[in-house]
Amino acid sequence: MSGHHPIRRDHVTTCSAIALACLLLLLTGCGNKGSSTSPDRDPESSTSDLAGNRLSNSSSKSLLRFNDVTSRSGIDWTYRNGEEAGHYAILESLGGGVGLFDFDADGFEDAILPGGGDFIGDQKQTIVGLPAGLFRNLDSFAFDAVSRLASIDGSRFYSHGVAVCDVDNDGFSDFLLTGYGGLQLFQNQGDGTFAERPAAETGLTDTQWSSSAAFGDFNADGAPDLYVAHYVNWSFENNPECPGASADQRDVCPPRSFDPLRDTFYVSQNDGTFRDVTDEWGLRPDGKGLGVLIGDVDLDGDLDVYVSNDTVPNFLYRNQGSQFEDAGLMSGTSVSDRGTADGSMGVDLGDFNLDGLPDLWVANYESEGFAMYRNEGNCFFQPVSSPLGINAISGLYVGWGTAFIDADLDGDLDMFVSNGHVIRFPNVAPVRQLPLVFESQNGKRFTNVAEYAGKYTSTPHMGRGLAVSDLDHDGDQDLIVCHTNEPVAVLENQSQSSGHWIALKLIGTASARDAQGAIIRLSLPQGRDIVLQIKSGSSYASSNDAIQIVGLGKSAAASSVSIRWPSGIEQVIRRPSINSLHEIVESAASAPAEEITQ
Repeated sequence: MSGHHPIRRDHVTTCSAIALACLLLLLTGCGNKGSSTSPDRDPESSTSDLAGNRLSNSSSKSLLRFNDVTSRSGIDWTYRNGEEAGHYAILESLGGGVGLFDFDADGFEDAILPGGGDFIGDQKQTIVGLPAGLFRNLDSFAFDAVSRLASIDGSRFYSHGVAVCDVDNDGFSDFLLTGYGGLQLFQNQGDGTFAERPAAETGLTDTQWSSSAAFGDFNADGAPDLYVAHYVNWSFENNPECPGASADQRDVCPPRSFDPLRDTFYVSQNDGTFRDVTDEWGLRPDGKGLGVLIGDVDLDGDLDVYVSNDTVPNFLYRNQGSQFEDAGLMSGTSVSDRGTADGSMGVDLGDFNLDGLPDLWVANYESEGFAMYRNEGNCFFQPVSSPLGINAISGLYVGWGTAFIDADLDGDLDMFVSNGHVIRFPNVAPVRQLPLVFESQNGKRFTNVAEYAGKYTSTPHMGRGLAVSDLDHDGDQDLIVCHTNEPVAVLENQSQSSGHWIALKLIGTASARDAQGAIIRLSLPQGRDIVLQIKSGSSYASSNDAIQIVGLGKSAAASSVSIRWPSGIEQVIRRPSINSLHEIVESAASAPAEEITQ
């Protein structure tokens, strides 16, 4: 890969909002997900609108490239939704996510992939789960299937999402699967195997239909808590028939046909169990949650939650210490710039315009446009998709997994979006859709370069969740993308590098080990700062690798790395080496980086 160097591992021991956004009228209408009617268009037409105009505003000069290396990776996995049973159930529409984490602590990031589910029995009305797939990274895009060896080759529920976290702070990451029927927590035994913890033992007794979940320490006791998003109240007893393209044709019903399910919030008891504090913390009852992001959105030193909801307003829960305040409406992040509630799925948090404030990015349903909410400070956000060039093309896509990623290490954040429809016979956009690869133009505008970024990104898919990690340790972030009834894709980032980089792995001690909510400030010699933070959740039903890779652009050095840990401890690393991975252990003392050769 051009401009990249092998990783050298270094070790350091060491809203209340402005009322401008208040909306006088809150509308909950948006594109009808039950509307239908024309057959899927061919791949070429998926880059044109209904009049045949080209939708891509990409440039052939882009250096962003993602090479599909699935066939040689050893990852052969397909998420199944059971649609062949012919139920046209909304359960089939959500698909699955991706989890990337180093489960065996060998320094290489592994993959956990939910399996989905099926319908069996005489009437095909018994819902069963399909097992998840665990793939051990052997380096250089070579993976080994180890589900059976790791004791996770069974699944009691129809699964969707995966949330990764070191729940017990023992140095080995655990994971939780969401889905229809209940939650499944798999505890890492530290010997290459997992043990499923029974719900009656952990207190995770939630049996509602869950989509995404994320962990984070909300009460600052050092133990990660858990937020679970729920979708709608569907069952075979409540499975209405909705029309398709013609009177004798059926299609999947829209979410408006169903009542919402209230999300659940669990606080860790510091003994491996959790307590349901949904009522105490004041969660709303009216969400139809799909994506969950946990981070310090308002930069006040504690964790907040953003939930992307389907056809109802999104939630922004500000942490008030022992309860949540829903600041979605007042912050300007709950609805679109038109005042309508979108069909929101994927979400991420990042500083797209390089002003030091974290912005919110949300992938939405067709005919709505994706939403970039620019952080103006004081928990007030401004929708800016139109001036950024995003709305010019995003309206004909149904967006799911998404991530900020500095693909070319030039110091600004690009974006990847996985797209695919939820109904069988759509009349606005095709069933299988092209991904979107938004290249940042210095944080001032975004250009879709998908058709030039590789064969995968110029081919339509039934996209759902995605996660990012430096899978081959060359200093940039690669992707794994989940599809529905289509094999997952492993994408090697082969973008031509525009600069150097630094990779950071934070290990909490006073804070929870995964350090969700830690704020990182990288200072460059020319006076510019790059600010980022450790997030949990994000994308859709997925978990990214916790290692942060920061592109330095034209800078050939970094002056310092400053960390504000969730515990409140401030730590500074002077003159960190570039093109290296730094493992930084939380400490009250600041120290220079100690380089370890391998």
